[in-house]
Amino acid sequence: MQELREPNTGCPWDLKQDYQSIIPYTIEEVYEVADAIERENYTDLRDELGDLLFQVVFYAQLASEDGYFNLDDVIHSICEKLERRHPHVFGQKTQLSEQQFAKAWEDIKAQERNQKSEDRTTSLLDDIPKVLPELKRAQKIQSRVAKQGFDWPDVSQVWKKLDEESLEVKHAVDSGEQSHIEEELGDLLFVCVNLARHYKVDADRALMKANNKFCRRFKHIESLAQKPISEYSLEELEAFWQASKKRQ
Repeated sequence: MQELREPNTGCPWDLKQDYQSIIPYTIEEVYEVADAIERENYTDLRDELGDLLFQVVFYAQLASEDGYFNLDDVIHSICEKLERRHPHVFGQKTQLSEQQFAKAWEDIKAQERNQKSEDRTTSLLDDIPKVLPELKRAQKIQSRVAKQGFDWPDVSQVWKKLDEESLEVKHAVDSGEQSHIEEELGDLLFVCVNLARHYKVDADRALMKANNKFCRRFKHIESLAQKPISEYSLEELEAFWQASKKRQ
């Protein structure tokens, strides 16, 4: 990485990059790691993890050039954090239940947030990245506040809220006001994420699987079609769709 960034002999592309410019590549590499895992292709996973590691090295090299930190500092930081957050393993060894561990973990993270904040007011939600995919961000927000007791007592309340928000979407559609429709649909999606959380389902992963399933079925429809899809009636396409569902 140092040679790639060498001003006189390095790679022109690498030399012109900065922290912001490589963010899209970092995000892409994370998704490619996830894709390799979903496909259970461990040769690809090895390669994709290497690509992701390269992103870490890249950021560390940029920071080293700017005098902020280097790769050793990054590794030391994560080791220190792992030890700090697992006192039952690295300190006085204690057997914790899953619930006890979750509470201890959140307590430690709360202490870390308070130490970072110093003079400013802090919120439980301050360190949840706004650049997360919104389904994942919603679930993280809900999980964070739920661990502090801000949650429905049982999932039946979430189902009730889902019905309530569905009705509000219908009212918004009847009003014809686009911003109102958008707001109510957002509320409905937020409740759907809450439902997923209560059933211990990752909402982002669930939607990914639904997307993949739809793509598989639509591709099967394309394989059955003898003419452009747009030339079939809705009834014919529905028949293809049902055939695709049976096949899969």
